[in-house]
Amino acid sequence: MAFLREVLESTPWIERTRELGMALRATRSPGGLLVVGTPADEPWHLTAHLGDEARLSGLPQLAPTLVRWTPAPDAPAHLRVGLERIERAERGETLFVVAEDRAPEALLERVGDARRTGATILALDCGDPDLEGLAHDALAVPVQAPLSFDGAQHLVSMAAGEAPRRQGIRDRLARLLERLSGPHVPD
Repeated sequence: MAFLREVLESTPWIERTRELGMALRATRSPGGLLVVGTPADEPWHLTAHLGDEARLSGLPQLAPTLVRWTPAPDAPAHLRVGLERIERAERGETLFVVAEDRAPEALLERVGDARRTGATILALDCGDPDLEGLAHDALAVPVQAPLSFDGAQHLVSMAAGEAPRRQGIRDRLARLLERLSGPHVPD
């Protein structure tokens, strides 16, 4: 991952994954970071990395709760959390939707309900306009991106565990200029 970060350092990807990682840290309590995917692709791997980052960084609010579509009734407690948990999401909690495919309507409805109750909605997707319209912050990883969807998940989880770095005036001005003029696209 260090190599990937080094390769992408001159692109907007590192900063965007840091921003999303920092947004995950805003969750107020352990277990309040809800991570959900689609019925066909539950984000086990990312959830495990966030759990590691919570332990290594001493940030218990990063300890994620994997929300599953059809948990087995005899599964361990941490693997039995179903979609009804999203219905109980509240202010101070974060719902992180990780969806390489378009989010199904049933998920979008629950995300909208969680947003109305005050939960922060974050998304990592491949450009789903419906999901991104509900999210407070979203990072889209299009097919032609210089990193894979899995690579983006790793960068976000790593960034969530990092100590926030203080930006100098040059960094802040560069970000402002990029937002005003749009990202630099190499020829």
